[in-house]
Amino acid sequence: MTSTRCLRVATRSSPQARAQADHIANELGAAHPAIDVQWVFVDTVGDRAVDVPLHRIGGQGVFVKEVQRAVIDGRADIAVHSAKDLPSTFTPGLTIGAYGARRDARDVLVGTTLDELAVGATVATGSVRRKALLAERRPDLQFTELRGNIATRLSKVPANGAIVMAAAALDILGMPERIGDYLDPAWFVPQVGQGAVAIECRDDDADTLGVLAMIDNQASRFAVEVERTFLAEIGSGCSLPVGAHVADGYLTAFSQAVDGVIRRGRALVEGVGDPLAVARQLAADVSR
Repeated sequence: MTSTRCLRVATRSSPQARAQADHIANELGAAHPAIDVQWVFVDTVGDRAVDVPLHRIGGQGVFVKEVQRAVIDGRADIAVHSAKDLPSTFTPGLTIGAYGARRDARDVLVGTTLDELAVGATVATGSVRRKALLAERRPDLQFTELRGNIATRLSKVPANGAIVMAAAALDILGMPERIGDYLDPAWFVPQVGQGAVAIECRDDDADTLGVLAMIDNQASRFAVEVERTFLAEIGSGCSLPVGAHVADGYLTAFSQAVDGVIRRGRALVEGVGDPLAVARQLAADVSR
């Protein structure tokens, strides 16, 4: 008889984070029926400081550090994150043992379509990336900050305006009908890791690494690790407008310099000798 394995799963307590973690738990249960999940819910500084723009409270990492600490301290075995929230550099003692299958990585508008936004309309978003890309295409738009969980953000659609969200967030919560417009990733380049879920564990925990290997999605791993390599080379979190997205074998990316100019690039990363080297070179090209 196979003995039951208790797996302590750390995650944020927001509805989106819990839904993502529950999906991963179901995948683990299907791959390894003897697993018994025990939840470890953690509130992060990003959850608590809901009235402060992300780039002012630390940018990337504000939604993951306390969750990671639960694993490092031994209170949990794995941490489930939105991959886009992870810093571009690894946390000592931890490794990404698995990536879930990537959902739709596109950004979307809620409230209306881009073409239907009136001249001077207000768009709510807390992302410097989203503001930069929208302002490039529609310099007439006005922007206001947007923070909070999904329900809070959906309640703050400006009159005759829109909010920007990730398609994956609305999908995991079963609310795709709220989407007014999908923004083409060819020009509205998604955030690194957007739409993917990353599962971390201690790098010396061989048993847990073996369990996670059962659900590791190789396509997601390839795409997100190429994107993360690009971001690490740029050396930026949420303070600088930057995006990177792997699809159909190509890495599409952009960076906005302090002079306000957006520089874009695209490079083949599938089937090449060293895709990570390609990502680093593209980062150098768009940050010049």
